[in-house]
Amino acid sequence: MMGQTTTATRSGVSMRSARAAREADFEAWMTARQPALLRTAYLLSGDTHTAEDLVQTTLAKLYLAWDRISDHEHVDAYARRALVNEHRSGWRRPFRRREVLSEQLPERGHHDSPDDGTHTALWSFVGTLPPKQRAVIVLRYYEELSEAETAEALGISVGTVKSQASRALAALRDRLPDHPELDRREEDR
Repeated sequence: MMGQTTTATRSGVSMRSARAAREADFEAWMTARQPALLRTAYLLSGDTHTAEDLVQTTLAKLYLAWDRISDHEHVDAYARRALVNEHRSGWRRPFRRREVLSEQLPERGHHDSPDDGTHTALWSFVGTLPPKQRAVIVLRYYEELSEAETAEALGISVGTVKSQASRALAALRDRLPDHPELDRREEDR
């Protein structure tokens, strides 16, 4: 009887240490990658608070799936895909489209954006693009994904990535005709 208790105790201790190792592994990854996820979420949503919500939801889903991710070398791609999917699902939620009427306009506070400020004018116009075009631009030119990787992340065809990027860049060139980062050669990437 004593041997069974010792085996059960050892089993419980090893389960706790495995769980602690798993949580430490996830925490280390999250600490290193959370700022990059936040920047991507901000560029996708155009709003600091929405970006924080997207990242929080993505990290919660990723934590729950951490044991099922077989290839931890590709966890960044998995996280980016989850972030984009969460953002895309927000487009479809009816409560996100409801407007709240108020007698007074809220005070506009200054929110620090996660980008370095060198591309402020460009990214403010990117924020006015339709959500799908914005997602393509962020993934292609900010995250520097290939057309195939962008298509996979968004769940669309490569042709759709090309057409959405072309339309978005054309719209940005119309709004900012002399911006050096909107050179026509950029579209060929």
